[in-house]
Amino acid sequence: MTFENTQVLLASRPDGKPKPDDFEIGHSAIPEPAAGQILLKILYLSLDPYMRGRMNAGKSYAKPVEIGSVMEGGTVARVVRSRHPDFAEGDFVLSHSGWQSYALSDGVGLRKLDPQAAPLTTALGVLGMPGFTAYSGLLTIGKPKAGETVVVAAASGAVGSAVGQIARIKGARAVGIAGGASKCAFVRDELGFDAVIDHRAADFAEQLATACPGGIDVYFENVGGHVWDAVFPLLNDFARVPVCGLIAQYNSRPGEQTGGDRLPTVMRDVLSKSLSIRGFIQREFVDQRPDFYREMAAWISAGKVRYQEDIVDGLENAPTAFIGLLEGRNFGKLVIRVADEA
Repeated sequence: MTFENTQVLLASRPDGKPKPDDFEIGHSAIPEPAAGQILLKILYLSLDPYMRGRMNAGKSYAKPVEIGSVMEGGTVARVVRSRHPDFAEGDFVLSHSGWQSYALSDGVGLRKLDPQAAPLTTALGVLGMPGFTAYSGLLTIGKPKAGETVVVAAASGAVGSAVGQIARIKGARAVGIAGGASKCAFVRDELGFDAVIDHRAADFAEQLATACPGGIDVYFENVGGHVWDAVFPLLNDFARVPVCGLIAQYNSRPGEQTGGDRLPTVMRDVLSKSLSIRGFIQREFVDQRPDFYREMAAWISAGKVRYQEDIVDGLENAPTAFIGLLEGRNFGKLVIRVADEA
């Protein structure tokens, strides 16, 4: 064995926004697979907002990363050594190996990938967890109907971009919310949304109301914060709100709250407007994955769904890229290229 496995470890739990010294670069021996195991060389690492919650110690829907442990995350890898009957050297797989350059696996939970069918990186984005999050959350909870207005925050991101395009496929009107002129132009001109509003604009709430003259029937929540404040008054009777993420609040300290107590107003309108607000985790809808893979691949092939990827080279750059993700500096699905595919 040689000491060549580079790993990004959680060095400390962030107090508010993560800092570079909350991470540590470590090195360990590349392990040898035992009988029934395979050795994976990580090619691509997905960076996603949910990882911020894993850095906290509080109770959530998944266990936190322990101090000194490898940061977790979805990966695309190549099998470099196999002692497993179902995997051969050279196979490409989708795994959950975390922020490191090599990992052992017993094959459980792996999905083989065909690089001829789609670029490998799409397994971490539009054809992976973010795309499935958009698909399952919008269609199962949002249930958009033809002619309705669907609004989605973080519309240039991996989840939001898919939400708006699927809404249009279903005959709904898609209104995106994004940050900055270039992202807004991409959502409007490349993704084909019916309207897009820059949440950084001083008159953001007024622009959103103008873009939704008939109100909002479905709001796919990725952000929270001032975006939610502008959306909420526009929700129609019987509106549906799939709650996927709250990125504006991920860096808040425990018990920290900005502004006044919104709960009485929210609950009053939940009652009076018969609103449906439901948080979800995409794994709740695992039985829908075959339909998702089939339909999303067909939509991409037909040009009905487009996607943007933001690829950063080097595992050592993952902490900085992740901090930027939480500040909205990425443009599209954020992926770290850990090693070349060849």
